[in-house]
Amino acid sequence: MMESNDITESNAMREDVIKIVSDSIEAVLPDRAVEQALSGIRLEGNLYVAAFGKAGWQMASAAGRILKGKMKKGVVVTKYHHSRGDLPGFQIIEAGHPVPDENSVYGAEKIMELMNRAKEGDTVILLISGGGSSLLEKPEQGLSLNDIQEVTQKLLQCGAAIQEINVVRKRLSAVKGGKLAKIGEKAKIYQVVLSDIIDDNLEMIASGPACADTSSYDDVIRIKEKYNLSFHERIERALKTETPKHISHVKSVITGSVRELCSSAAKSAGALGYKPYILTTELDCEAREAGSFMAAIARCIDSDKISSFVRPCAVIAGGETVVNLTGSGKGGRNQELVLSAARGIEGLKNTVLFSIGSDGTDGPTDAAGAVADGMTMKELRKQGINCDKVLKENDSYTALKQIDSLIITGATGTNVNDVTVLLCR
Repeated sequence: MMESNDITESNAMREDVIKIVSDSIEAVLPDRAVEQALSGIRLEGNLYVAAFGKAGWQMASAAGRILKGKMKKGVVVTKYHHSRGDLPGFQIIEAGHPVPDENSVYGAEKIMELMNRAKEGDTVILLISGGGSSLLEKPEQGLSLNDIQEVTQKLLQCGAAIQEINVVRKRLSAVKGGKLAKIGEKAKIYQVVLSDIIDDNLEMIASGPACADTSSYDDVIRIKEKYNLSFHERIERALKTETPKHISHVKSVITGSVRELCSSAAKSAGALGYKPYILTTELDCEAREAGSFMAAIARCIDSDKISSFVRPCAVIAGGETVVNLTGSGKGGRNQELVLSAARGIEGLKNTVLFSIGSDGTDGPTDAAGAVADGMTMKELRKQGINCDKVLKENDSYTALKQIDSLIITGATGTNVNDVTVLLCR
């Protein structure tokens, strides 16, 4: 049982969480990086700008400041509630994520029109960020939006990794896997890419709309067999169609990454008196497993026997976990990770763990993630909440909201994966 001074310490550590979250996100906002990337570009002919992804508005805003009145036309496609108002010269469209909707198609059509307008000697700047795979969508001939929605839902529900999802859906799309670049192949194209993929693979970020695709139909077969998936005959036919394998008119700059997110979290934690340890920037597993693993580290630190981590410390892991849906509740991978970890850190003093998505939206919720400490399980039980049942129903948001353990940041304007931090004093 925790005494009042333990509760006071826990509250102080939660204030540290707020500071680390704020500092980490601030450090990976794309503004400065976009301005630096564009300052070195030689602009020729008519200038067109297309920004798409969860950070689309923020990237377009930065571009607008550096380009000033040079742009002929601009289009922004971002997630609902991620726009922060009008931008001079840009048409702003909000669309669906993680499953594309009619506005995703509308946004893709507007950007395709822009690409078609660009002629020889013109310049197109693409500002690409994570989430673009869903937010920018145009079904291939013979397919419908419903077909792509069905495939996306099946892949999400079975717990497929984002790289696997992208390999499949880029074959169903008229803008993914290098196809968008092919539409504007007469112009010079510069893509500035904010990475939300662990290895910064251009083919995978937003499904590589301006990047040659090296995946093959054999990869599609492997993914289908791994998750025991089957689709309608017309979808199966489309999956056999190969993507562009050579693109030479695009220059690329990758900016921002989960490594920067973890480094900024470490710097912030260090300033608060914690010795930071970056465990990994390639966390890639099931969310519940990641939560259990972080809790195991916490218990080891608490035992003071063989742990290599020295208190006070911050153990940091970045990447992107997945959720294998077994229920119909509401939640996200970061919330599920935290709820899983809460079971393992129950009763530990001076121990707090949080996990957030850098874009400010964890799954289909308004929370960036969540926080837990040694008293979280007790608080859940006080509310009559069974943690195991909640995890089975994938209803972490509902449970954590009842005990005020959600982290709400709003749309941040960036998207460079997730960060999980374990604080031990």
